[in-house]
Amino acid sequence: MKLNIVVVAGDGIGPEVTGEAIAVLKEIAAQSGHEFTFTEKRIGGVAIVQDGTPLPAETLEAALRADAVLLGAVGGNEFNTMAPDKRPEAGLLAIRAALGGFANLRPAFAFRELTVNSPLRPEIVEGVDILFVRELLGGLYFGKPRAWDKAKGEAWNTMRYTRDEVARVARIAFELAQKRRKKLTSVDKSNVLEVSQMWRATVSEVAAEFPGVTLEHQLVDSMAMHIMNRPRDFDVVVTENLFGDVLTDESAVITGSLGMLPSATIGGKVNLYEPVHGSAPDIAGKGLANPLGAILTAALVLRHSAGMEAEATAIEAAVRKVLEEGYRTPDLARGQTQGVTVLSTKEMGAKVRETIAKQLLAASS
Repeated sequence: MKLNIVVVAGDGIGPEVTGEAIAVLKEIAAQSGHEFTFTEKRIGGVAIVQDGTPLPAETLEAALRADAVLLGAVGGNEFNTMAPDKRPEAGLLAIRAALGGFANLRPAFAFRELTVNSPLRPEIVEGVDILFVRELLGGLYFGKPRAWDKAKGEAWNTMRYTRDEVARVARIAFELAQKRRKKLTSVDKSNVLEVSQMWRATVSEVAAEFPGVTLEHQLVDSMAMHIMNRPRDFDVVVTENLFGDVLTDESAVITGSLGMLPSATIGGKVNLYEPVHGSAPDIAGKGLANPLGAILTAALVLRHSAGMEAEATAIEAAVRKVLEEGYRTPDLARGQTQGVTVLSTKEMGAKVRETIAKQLLAASS
């Protein structure tokens, strides 16, 4: 298997955590005989500084030729006063749109060893395994017209969806639910928004194509509460762009750290993969960043762009094993004062690679 991966590490802790994800993929390649190539390009704030734009043409061209794109994070405090279309985040929105991926898969799962990190009681979070499917190319983030009229003191954004946009992301969510526990929850705000009324009606229509999957609807405000008090009741959750952004970040309390959450954006020309966390400029370069979200994102690269399920599972199992053995990054060590060993970003990556090598060796013997 040959896999051409374009790496856009971005800003802040992006290069640190992405570096560990690449090292894990190289370990998998070395152990399994596959050939992975990595091409590094710029995006976000680093691209603004060096290229004058958050998404250089060279980066986009390379991404469109790739088998997969692995992204670290974008953003930095020094760019916060820039216009939205000039900021680092504009590069992220632009590459998402150009690659065409419309379904953002964001798993939220509870590692038993990290339940102490969650502000929720262990009996609430233990065993949680939710897969969020966030529509990524529509809604308020992309709808037009949008503007800020400073002279008039007003601003506006447009939430807009077509039926086909809703139907295609709903089908992916139903297909994933079929392979899991056969339950799909669709989240909207249909008691207020006409867009959500169409969303609910369209998802209900698509449900007829998947009679083996149970569908339920939730309003986004009540869903935000249910994620906190009964998260084990949910399997696959599908929702529009803004609601999905908020709910998936909220779900970080289940894992105990935003640094544990991976994501994959599928359905377009080239799949885009990125950990859910941001650039965290306050800890960049200090060896404090948690690379496990990026490493788990690497597992999604293998699963969705290479069809390498066994290798993806090996990465996920290695992360679980490292946690079972008591290894933590600083964000995961909070609340655990005994029986844990705190590791730097690079040390945690090395520990995962060591565990993968042992597991693959044991499997082949």
